[in-house]
Amino acid sequence: MRRLLLIGTGGTIAATADAHRLTDYQVTEGITAMLAAIPGASGLADIRCEQLFNVDSRALRTAQVLQLARRVQQAVHDDAVDGVVITHGTDSLEETAFLLHLTVRTPKPVVLAGAMRPASAPSADGPLNLINALLAARDPSSHGRGILIVMNDRILAARQAAKGHTTRVDAFGSDGLGVLGAVCDGQVRYQQHPDPLTAPALPLSGLRSLPAVDIIHDYQDAPLHAYQAAIQAGVRGIVVAGMGNGSLSPAAERGCAQARRKGLICVRASRVPRGPVTAKASDADSGLLASHDLNPLQARVALRLALAHGWDRDAIGALLLQL
Repeated sequence: MRRLLLIGTGGTIAATADAHRLTDYQVTEGITAMLAAIPGASGLADIRCEQLFNVDSRALRTAQVLQLARRVQQAVHDDAVDGVVITHGTDSLEETAFLLHLTVRTPKPVVLAGAMRPASAPSADGPLNLINALLAARDPSSHGRGILIVMNDRILAARQAAKGHTTRVDAFGSDGLGVLGAVCDGQVRYQQHPDPLTAPALPLSGLRSLPAVDIIHDYQDAPLHAYQAAIQAGVRGIVVAGMGNGSLSPAAERGCAQARRKGLICVRASRVPRGPVTAKASDADSGLLASHDLNPLQARVALRLALAHGWDRDAIGALLLQL
């Protein structure tokens, strides 16, 4: 049997509520109890459960996410572990998955799963999502496909996955190459392989925290004070969720100029959910960086890791282009 490490971190998949409600739930279930409550799940592999923490993912702190990443990295270097499955809340699942994508390199399957409905709901989606994640993690065809997310029968590449709906069980999706396959009636079926990684893994050693980076949403007639507040708060970088192709309002342009004069790194991303933010000739003069294919959340994760390693603007720009 395949030997899997099942790491519980909390989230809706580990939550219950009164009167079968789909909201106002609390994280109550540990990973061992969750696995035991699903008929036949424990027999899918030789599964070792580990409760790293048990919180709502909206409350996750950077130190906890780094702790998870270090534990995954340690596990995949263990000859007694063939794959890792992580249960995680969906509110910030895509951020954790992308950080793992940037920091963990292994051919072994690393699969994240969550749920849109609590375990107490009559139509809870967590049990099937967890079973499908275990099936994907134990399947030899999952090797070498990078960090994966399994939700609503689909297998997604962490690099492209994003939450696209607030409540539906099909909330997680991806464009193009991001949907790698599916789990159909207990069978793992892949249609494509993710693009090969060209950027090196960003080291985790020595990291117990990451520099502060703010995301500022841009819009018509936006004010300047959000940028001034970020500068005053001592952040090291700003990601602007700009309009269109990373277009900035006049206030955003002034705010980024002030931030740059204080030594901050500023990245133009977009509030538009699909499409790249292309580099502009004026970026060099203004000191801005384009996020390219990264959405604002991903750009923030990448920028924080790069700043933690002391990278300068040119190195960070090259990294964003590679990702």
